[in-house]
Amino acid sequence: MITKLEDLPAGVIGFETAGTLSAEDYRDVLLPALAEAAEGGEVRFVIVVPEWHGMTGGALWQDLKVGVEHLGAWKRIALVTDIEWMTHLTALFGWMTPGETKTFPLAQRADAVAWAATGGS
Repeated sequence: MITKLEDLPAGVIGFETAGTLSAEDYRDVLLPALAEAAEGGEVRFVIVVPEWHGMTGGALWQDLKVGVEHLGAWKRIALVTDIEWMTHLTALFGWMTPGETKTFPLAQRADAVAWAATGGS
C-alpha cells in the first residue's frame, strides 16, 4: 500500500509504503500526484519505507515506468528508510535516477523533507 503524505512544503510530494505494493497503488495514488507535480515544473519527491514486504509484478512494471515519465521534471528524490540494502542500492545506482537522490534514516524524516524542498532550480 502507498499512502500520500500530507502537510509537506509547497512543491514537495511524499508517500509512505506499507505491506506489499501493487500496480493499483501506483495507478491510484502515486501516478496522479506525480503528473500533477510535473505539470508544476518540478518533481520533489519523498518516499518513506519503514519496512519492505515486496511488490507485485504489475507494481514493478509501474515503478520502472515512473522514472522515465516526466524525465526532465525530476529534481530531488529523498528515500527515508533504515533498510540497509535499499540505502546501498541507492548509493550504487542513484546516478541512474533523474535528478538528485539522497537517503535518510527514518529518524531524519524531517531532514529529508527539508532537503527535497530546497536546492536546485
